[in-house]
Amino acid sequence: MARTVEIKINEDSRIPKYKQIVDSIIDDVAKGKLKVGQKIPSINELSEAAYLSRDTVEKAYKILKERKVIISVKGKGYYTAKTELISKINVFFLINKPSSYKMIIFNHFVNTLGVNAHVNLSIYHCEESLFINAIEKNIGAYNYYVIMPHFKDTDLNHVSFTPEVLKAIELIPKDQLLVVDNTKPEIKGNYGSIYQDFKEDIYNALIEGMDRLKKYDRLILVYPSKSVHPYPRRIVHGFRYFCQKFDFEFEILDEIYEDMEFESKDVYITIEEMDLVNLLRQVRARNLVLGKDIGVISYNETPLKELLGITVVSTDFKAMGETAAYMILKNKKEKVKNVFKYIERNSV
Repeated sequence: MARTVEIKINEDSRIPKYKQIVDSIIDDVAKGKLKVGQKIPSINELSEAAYLSRDTVEKAYKILKERKVIISVKGKGYYTAKTELISKINVFFLINKPSSYKMIIFNHFVNTLGVNAHVNLSIYHCEESLFINAIEKNIGAYNYYVIMPHFKDTDLNHVSFTPEVLKAIELIPKDQLLVVDNTKPEIKGNYGSIYQDFKEDIYNALIEGMDRLKKYDRLILVYPSKSVHPYPRRIVHGFRYFCQKFDFEFEILDEIYEDMEFESKDVYITIEEMDLVNLLRQVRARNLVLGKDIGVISYNETPLKELLGITVVSTDFKAMGETAAYMILKNKKEKVKNVFKYIERNSV
């Protein structure tokens, strides 16, 4: 015989009724009112008892099954399941690309949350449709949604948000939303954010490196304008502003080309890994000396760049992941600018 489940429904609340069912059953299990392995009412039984539509109860049960709070046994009905995840924080972590530095953020986020959290990683490759589908499919199934908003238009230009993306984000309750890495003011409401300021960050980092940069005649930014995973144009704006304000000659290239025309006393700032590899290959083939004949700065720190002695300008990915986790653990709704560093090595 299925135990009577007392569903607490607030008719005046803006919380969807299916979500209230989910929360009520989880609360009963957590408090021991429902025991593990105990049978609960069928969809039809609960629908009739609580005066709710069958679709509402079915949606709630689907979410409870996905979160492994209940299980269905064919021909027998629904039962409460193991409760490991009930006491845990369940997080949906949605990133735009599987780069090494994005994974640094994710790994430190997971490690900081510790054993009391379950984190589901999903990648949408800067595709608007994949992002929207991921949100719509998983809405209501998690306690928190961590998103990294970076998109591309049809010309492969970087876009922070689109109207369709904002509509999808509005489905997420603001007290469950954490925006990481990139943020714009179009998202309304009280939510958490840990972000980079792409224009100000590169501008201030280059100021830190001013003493080394002064010995070069020209600064060259290698910014991939057409990329599968495009970078914010604000990087270009910050670079251009720095050069104009401090009277540096500068140039912006799409990529490092084969057989580059190198000039002595040029410093290159690369963003993509392959551009850095192609640049170093040509520098070595011509027996040029880094930090003397030519300068190299790379965007975004990685262990390999540290090993090679490459100067970098980079956000602190470890700090970003740890801060994001801290904001969830402490239920913070602050807007926090992440640390950005100029790390000087022998390549300039």
